[in-house]
Amino acid sequence: MAALQIRLAGDSDRDSWDGYVRKHPEGSLFHLFGWRDIVNRTYGHPAYYLMAVEGNQTAGPPSGHGILAARTTVGVLPLIHIKHRIFGSSLVSLPFLDGGGFLADRDDVEKSLLREGINLARNIGATRMELRCERLLAGRNDVISPWGTEPTSPISIAERSDKVRMLLRLPDSAETLMKSFKAKLRSQVLKPLKEGMTSKTGGVELLADFYEVFSVNMRDLGSPVHSIELMRHVLKEFPERARIIVVYRSEEAVASALVVGFDKALCNPWASSVRKYAALSPNMLLYLRMLEFACDNGYRVFNFGRSTRGEGTYRFKEQWGAEPVPLYWYYISLDGKPPNPESAQKKRFEIAAHFWRKLPVVVTKLVGPRIRKHISL
Repeated sequence: MAALQIRLAGDSDRDSWDGYVRKHPEGSLFHLFGWRDIVNRTYGHPAYYLMAVEGNQTAGPPSGHGILAARTTVGVLPLIHIKHRIFGSSLVSLPFLDGGGFLADRDDVEKSLLREGINLARNIGATRMELRCERLLAGRNDVISPWGTEPTSPISIAERSDKVRMLLRLPDSAETLMKSFKAKLRSQVLKPLKEGMTSKTGGVELLADFYEVFSVNMRDLGSPVHSIELMRHVLKEFPERARIIVVYRSEEAVASALVVGFDKALCNPWASSVRKYAALSPNMLLYLRMLEFACDNGYRVFNFGRSTRGEGTYRFKEQWGAEPVPLYWYYISLDGKPPNPESAQKKRFEIAAHFWRKLPVVVTKLVGPRIRKHISL
């Protein structure tokens, strides 16, 4: 008889977990076990990586106890606990990234993982869960309804599907890629080259230049900047798949990105450019170099990252030929308050962003990570 068990994965499960992710048709970079350590080492957030395993019980001794055969992984759900007296207590899959969420062989496995996630959230005092999935969540109402009728602790769920991944199918070579661009796009790409801009591709030796651009851009956007240690741990965790690309004007870094490969896809979690040089289009050269790197290293898809339909970043990625693929983000409330995907704190954040833009970059580098660690986006 097959026995399904949901348990917490530990260090010894890393290979089994990642092996399952790589074989699953919906497995992605953000499902890999390494993100548990990246987030924990950077910000100290506890991680709860739920693993669904299944095995068969064979005939046992007269006592009636069967012998359990080798376990097979049939599903995973990575969760990170973010707790703060102002921002609240949440289980998120996964914070700071576009994805995470479930991988499961069957709907019943997915439902079991969700039930266990809800139980875990309650046990650790989390009042909400946030799941960033790449497809519709199977049977969510079947899972929520048993608790939803309890007057002391009703559960409710909201879905947000306005976010998309922007994916570009790549040709076999960078030369073919350039030929595929429309004339207007080619002229935009050539502009920074005519201005004498150059680029470098490398690893941790480019981290300081990357972070300088990233910090300035985040300050200008009014957003607290991540700790540089987050990117350092990404480079350390994925040494063969993570690269930094930096564009320079003379000796000054003016645009930068960190890319990470998974299977045949190259993902771009973080990219920035300095606004005062926007007229020279350094970001166009940055994206050209990322796409060329992807083609030259055997990747067949470039993931530009998430965008909201119709907004500026969406149109920017669309001009390269990228196509939208829906993301499904779920917000589960465990404290009786209706989940609000748009965030009830939006106005407060807008006011804070206005003042944040006025701070010196050196100050935002010191203060920003202490705030950013508690913001799951």
